[in-house]
Amino acid sequence: MTRIPDGETGVRDNWVVWQLPKMQAHPDLETVPPPSPEYGPSERVQPKPGVDAASIDFGALGYAQAALESWQVFRQLREDGTIPARIRFQVSLPTPIAVIGAFVAGPQGELERRYEARLLDELAAICAVIPAEDLAVQWDAAVEFAIFEGVFPSWFGVDYPTQLKEVGQRLVRLGAAVPEPVEVGYHLCYGDFGHRHFVEPADTGRLAAVAGRVLAGLDRPVNWFHLPVPRSRTDADYFKPLADLALPPETDLHLGLVHATDGRQGALQRIEAARGTVTEFGIATECGMGRRSADQIPALFDLHAELADSLA
Repeated sequence: MTRIPDGETGVRDNWVVWQLPKMQAHPDLETVPPPSPEYGPSERVQPKPGVDAASIDFGALGYAQAALESWQVFRQLREDGTIPARIRFQVSLPTPIAVIGAFVAGPQGELERRYEARLLDELAAICAVIPAEDLAVQWDAAVEFAIFEGVFPSWFGVDYPTQLKEVGQRLVRLGAAVPEPVEVGYHLCYGDFGHRHFVEPADTGRLAAVAGRVLAGLDRPVNWFHLPVPRSRTDADYFKPLADLALPPETDLHLGLVHATDGRQGALQRIEAARGTVTEFGIATECGMGRRSADQIPALFDLHAELADSLA
């Protein structure tokens, strides 16, 4: 283990859903229903009549405040020796597409720009306080894949090649905003609302394509990618597109193939299937350990440790 996040507890326990009530409380925004039932919450916001979207300031998003409060706890635990000195504090942030794509009716393009500006301000505030050698930042990208799969509408291209190009440019821009030597990684995701994907991925093709765009466009090192592996995918075909993903030595690949519902045996089957394409990778759950009760976490840690021992 090289990094520890704070677990996104309390109001943040359902990833970006806590951002919706913040936007609903904004004086320049009003709540409207989505055009059709969607994956996740069923409300969206848009500028009130007469409000220019370009004038909207989202204000404090809460990510910097949460990270800096958690950093104090992390630092104390490290000083006490509970956390080893070499461990970095990980801050996981959603991409602007995640929030805008899920919760904004329109105009999505302009409000994405406004939200990104505020989110990068919060990133800068985090980096100004936490020493670079102690910090790791993870960008969480999920709604991007919902757009690829046609689950959410796109405001940046109607075809997959255009959407892929646009998403790649955005993820490169976000990665470039993380100053070295702060570590940066990407969690690429197919959703976990209600412990289900918005669509089951056919294979790792689109995940690998996004990762390849990031590596090709970013001038700084990428320290890791984390990709989901559905519980049912114990076949080699799921992993085959990863053969075309050339990872530099400094970039780790973590496969989210650990599932609490089928334990060690299921994970070993998925590990064996993955090894047909990639020989070196870390193991993880599919979408972190969020949205689970605290009493379930020790068993998940034990399962990771057991698998690591059996693979050593």
